[in-house]
Amino acid sequence: MTRFTPHITVATIIEKDGRFLFVKEHAEKRIVLNQPAGHLEMDESLIQAAIRETLEETGWDIEISHLIGIYLYKAPSNNITYQRVCFAGRPLAQRTDYPLDDGIIAPVWLTRDELLAQRDSWRSPMVLRSVDDYLNGARFSLDVFKN
Repeated sequence: MTRFTPHITVATIIEKDGRFLFVKEHAEKRIVLNQPAGHLEMDESLIQAAIRETLEETGWDIEISHLIGIYLYKAPSNNITYQRVCFAGRPLAQRTDYPLDDGIIAPVWLTRDELLAQRDSWRSPMVLRSVDDYLNGARFSLDVFKN
């Protein structure tokens, strides 16, 4: 029997003045839009991973405020199932000279309408779903996380 091993990832919803922080990046042989996101690494908490990934992909230091949701998504391109833990946070400061991860083109700030206009560029349906969950008031306490 094959063992089911979903990939654990984190993502952040960072809002500033009605715009959301996204990453324009190379993935799956195209340029896509995604929230700052990535894989959990050994010996770090989910919150630490979300802060680290946001910095590595955007150059922004952030503070995490809430959990937005925990999602399961099976990518049709590779049949991998991802468990995505999505957090809300606020931007603190941008490090303009911070070296971004390989494959990252640039961080971009978009409204929901601007995001909708670029539907063909989304890395996955999770991009809009997590923004909409945030806009619809999904906010869960960080107290649910125990290390």
